[in-house]
Amino acid sequence: MEANFKDLVRNSAKHVLERGGVVRGFENWGEMPLAKRIRRHQVYHTRGHFWLMHFDTNPVVITELRKMFNNDPRVIRGNIVKLGERLEDIIERPDKTH
Repeated sequence: MEANFKDLVRNSAKHVLERGGVVRGFENWGEMPLAKRIRRHQVYHTRGHFWLMHFDTNPVVITELRKMFNNDPRVIRGNIVKLGERLEDIIERPDKTH
């Protein structure tokens, strides 16, 4: 399981980097119970491995990442959150400011 997780994180970061993006950091939140049972890829899940990748890239790469997450059987649910409109708004990671 840990090898699958590392491979998923590595492939996600590699995808961003190969297309001119910047990966600013990772957070591994570990395995936790899901809020409710989720059926994904014809399997029911009650636990998931949560992680965060802070990155900057263009909208095309974000669309590709979403497709990659939707098709990957290791991903139960993937979310991408936009932190700001302009680069000046998001230069620092939110947890590293002030």
